Amino acid sequence: MGKPLNVGIIGCGAIIAQYLKNFRRLDQINLVAVADLDQARAQAVADDYDGVRALSVEELLAADDVDLVLNLTIPAAHADVALKAIAAGKSVYGEKPLAATTEEARTVLDAARQAGVVVGCAPDTVLGTGIQTARKAIDDGLIGAPISASATMVTPGHERWHPNPDFYYQPGGGPLLDMGPYYVTALVTLLGPVVSVLGAASHTRNERTIGSGPRQGEKVPVTIDSHVTGILVHASGALSTLFMSFDAVKSKSPNIEIHGERGSLVVPDPNHFDGDVQLFSLGAEDWETLPVSAGYVDAGRGFGIADLASTPEGKEPRAGGALAYHALEVMESVLKAAHSGMTVSIQSTVERPGSVELTVLAEQADALQAK
Repeated sequence: MGKPLNVGIIGCGAIIAQYLKNFRRLDQINLVAVADLDQARAQAVADDYDGVRALSVEELLAADDVDLVLNLTIPAAHADVALKAIAAGKSVYGEKPLAATTEEARTVLDAARQAGVVVGCAPDTVLGTGIQTARKAIDDGLIGAPISASATMVTPGHERWHPNPDFYYQPGGGPLLDMGPYYVTALVTLLGPVVSVLGAASHTRNERTIGSGPRQGEKVPVTIDSHVTGILVHASGALSTLFMSFDAVKSKSPNIEIHGERGSLVVPDPNHFDGDVQLFSLGAEDWETLPVSAGYVDAGRGFGIADLASTPEGKEPRAGGALAYHALEVMESVLKAAHSGMTVSIQSTVERPGSVELTVLAEQADALQAK
């Protein structure tokens, strides 16, 4: 605390652009180095960002001026890269998921605890004004005691737009593991940890046709469930229903809806940082849009790292490894329950992350004062 966190990035694929844009705005972060298996990609980033060095992965891990490694590699490599960074004495923040399996994720958390370093993980979308305003409405009792929630993600499949969609239809992919981290993390942030799950799953097609790019028309085999429904039992007693599909065409259902004894909330897309929160109170005649009242204003990817940098030593970050592990176990368990037809108990738990007060960056405050 009190000085910027020196960050090195491993993995310079498409997602890095969003992090770089926000790093330039965040005083808590000082980007010092980048690395990629493709050295040219790392060099391109370094050429466009003052003060950043393009290194090999080994050089970045050995660099004395790197405090935290941002792991933007593919999910299959998340655990391996994280463990190497931890072994080098670095804290780690990764893109979702924390690891490909809970078994791998547990090795990461155990290694970090033994090394005395911190683990953080996306999604940090829950720190934005959308989810945090909904969180404050619940905490302020606007809907009374929460009873249930629904979370809906519907798309006819990523092969329609993605030029290389193979991963989405192989083990480790599918609608739940792909988009579920946003929804499950939001539900835990809003309603608290999960203690057990039920599940059912199916898929309608054994292959998909790539719809764009140089492989257009090529067939991709489907070896996973492409439609998943789950019921999450929260420790609070609230019940959440997940509906995640790469098979259905479209939905008019809210991304997330929360129901309580005295009202219902429509919560914005958890894949975004903002959006309107709507409340229908018992006895009201219509929905009302709540004013933005909590969360980081105009946030984006990377705010979770800035939040981690501001977290007091010894305290779990809001976008921390424990939350990411719990979300991953919930998703794995829904799929396990779907195949076994039985309720699956969740072995991990996590404290509901602390709320975020309405926070405006200094540059935004200056701009508002200048108007």
